[in-house]
Amino acid sequence: MHIQSHILHTIAVFKADDSLKNVIQFFKDTTYSHVAIVEEERFLGVLSENDLENFKEGKKIGDYRYNLESFFARNETSWLDVLEIFARNNANLIPILDKDEKVMGYYDLNDIISEFIDTPFFTEPGGILVVAKGLKDYSFSEIAQIVETNNAKLIGGFITDIHNDVVQVTIKTNSTDLNEVIQTFRRYNYTIIFGNNDDQFVENLKQRSDYLDKYLNV
Repeated sequence: MHIQSHILHTIAVFKADDSLKNVIQFFKDTTYSHVAIVEEERFLGVLSENDLENFKEGKKIGDYRYNLESFFARNETSWLDVLEIFARNNANLIPILDKDEKVMGYYDLNDIISEFIDTPFFTEPGGILVVAKGLKDYSFSEIAQIVETNNAKLIGGFITDIHNDVVQVTIKTNSTDLNEVIQTFRRYNYTIIFGNNDDQFVENLKQRSDYLDKYLNV
């Protein structure tokens, strides 16, 4: 998946000696969670909207350099790693740095999520299963074997929840006839959380932000 086409070049990058008033206005005018700060054209860190209440308009941004967070992506960073950066930092905007530590643009969370939604996991017809098993007992190779020994193909799968040492895995197959697959999972001591023969489930996934939040927080 190529996400470089989603790099945004029109969002502001602030300098450490800029007035804090300008950053405050930026956050008021947008819905972004963070913005990049540079010093002598090199990346210094990102300032969070959550710190706004601590800011004083008469100060310089550099006066709050110890409030800056340090996360970013590179041009070559994969989309999965970019999603992880968004999740770990509770951010919806990530600066992208070049080899000279200069800010070359940003990734917007909504753009990256839209790329994820356009993957075959969501777009290809098929059936959805959500299975659960002990964290130490499950394996993706076993999951793939169970699906394929029942004359189905595994389109994709990923962890959607981990709680009390139990992992939930959402699986997409190319078949909507899941009865045999479900029975085999049960024989292998998997709990079936959801079994669906209707593509409407995929549409529901697209619309549920809490589902995406669970994915991002894995």
